[in-house]
Amino acid sequence: MKLHPIHTAAVLLAMFSAPAVQAHMPYVLPTVFDVGKSDHITVQSAFAEDAFLPEVAMRDAPFHLVGPDGNDLPTGPVTHLRDLTVFEASLPADGTYRLTSGQRAGRKGKMFKLGDKWEIRGEDGAPPANAQQVDVQSMTLADAYVTRGRATAGALRPIGRALEIQALTHPNGISAGSDAAFLLLFDGKPLADTDITLFRSAGLYDGRKVAAQVKSDGSGKFSVRPQDAGTYLILVRHRGAAPAGSETPYRSYTYTLTFDAA
Repeated sequence: MKLHPIHTAAVLLAMFSAPAVQAHMPYVLPTVFDVGKSDHITVQSAFAEDAFLPEVAMRDAPFHLVGPDGNDLPTGPVTHLRDLTVFEASLPADGTYRLTSGQRAGRKGKMFKLGDKWEIRGEDGAPPANAQQVDVQSMTLADAYVTRGRATAGALRPIGRALEIQALTHPNGISAGSDAAFLLLFDGKPLADTDITLFRSAGLYDGRKVAAQVKSDGSGKFSVRPQDAGTYLILVRHRGAAPAGSETPYRSYTYTLTFDAA
C-alpha cells in the first residue's frame, strides 16, 4: 500500500488540530502477541492517522518493557526510519510483558476553554474573543502485551501516572465476538464518562476502520467486543492540568493499547 508523503511537523500539528477519530495517534505493534517459546520479540512503532499504517517514526520515546514481575526491562537498539521505528527486545522468562513507548513529551501549543471543555486552538476555528487561553503540551503513551509461555498478570498492573488503561480481561485472552473489559485511569484514579474509540486493522482494506465508540462508566470501566479476528487499537484522549513543575500548565494526553483478537 502506497503511503502519502508527509512531513514530521505536519503530523505533530495534526495531533493537536484534528478530531479524535482523524488525528494522528501513536502505536506499538509486535510481530506476534503469543511468542510461544521464543526468547525475543520484534516491535514497530509510529505515529499514524490510520491504525497501524505508519507515517512518522516515534523519535525521543523512552521505549522499554515491563516484565512479568512488574519490573522495567530495556529494549535492544532502536532504529528510526522515516516512517517508523523498529526495535527488538529480549523476553528472558515465561510470562506476559508490556511493550511500551513510555510517556513521550511532544509539541507545545495553545488551548482554550469552551463551556466546561478544553479545545486545542485550531480544532474548531478561532477561539471566542473572550476565551481563556493556556499553554498545553502533548503527551503520548502506547502499549501492547505479548506472552511467552504461560500468561501472567504482573505486567498488567497500572503505573499510576497520567492516562492509561488497565486490562481487566487479559489481552492475550481476547477473542472475537466476546466482550473484553478494561479500566480507564488518570493518575491512578478511575476516569469516568470519557470517549474511547476502537480501531480495527482490517479497516484499511474494507473501509470499516472504527469498530466501536464507547464511554467509560462512572467507575472508569468500559468494554469492547471485537467482531472479527485480527489486530485492534484502543484510543483515548484526555486534557487537563499538568503536574507541578511541568513545561506547560496544561497537557493533552493520548493513550493507545494494541491487542489481538483470536
